[in-house]
Amino acid sequence: QVRLVESGGGLVQAGGSLRLSCAASGRTFSTSAMSWFRQAPGKEREFVAAISWSGGSTYYADSVKGRFTISRDNAKNTVYLQMNSLKPEDTAVYYCAAGLVPGRGSSTYHYWGQGTQVTVSS
Repeated sequence: QVRLVESGGGLVQAGGSLRLSCAASGRTFSTSAMSWFRQAPGKEREFVAAISWSGGSTYYADSVKGRFTISRDNAKNTVYLQMNSLKPEDTAVYYCAAGLVPGRGSSTYHYWGQGTQVTVSS
C-alpha cells in the first residue's frame, strides 16, 4: 500500500513557477515508479511526467517538456514537479500516482493522491 499526499499548488501568474510535492507513505515507495497527471475542467486526465524508481529515467508530455522537471528523493519518500514558465493552459488539478513502471497511461498506476489545484492567470 502507498498513500500519496500532494501539496504546493496555488495561484500564479503566467510565466511564474510552482513546485509541487507528493509525500508518500509505505515501504514500497523507493521501488515504485512515480508520475504526475493533471485534469482540467471538462477534460480527461492527462499524463504530465513520470520517473523511474531510481530516478535515472524521466518522461514528459510534449506540452511540458523543457518547462517542467520531475525528480524524487527516496530518502524523504517524496516526488517533486518543478513547473517553470507556467501558462494559463497549465491550469488543472495535479495528481501524483505510483506504479510498477513509469508509463504514460493512467492504468499503469495503482495508487493516486487526492490532487492539488494549480491555477495560472493570464
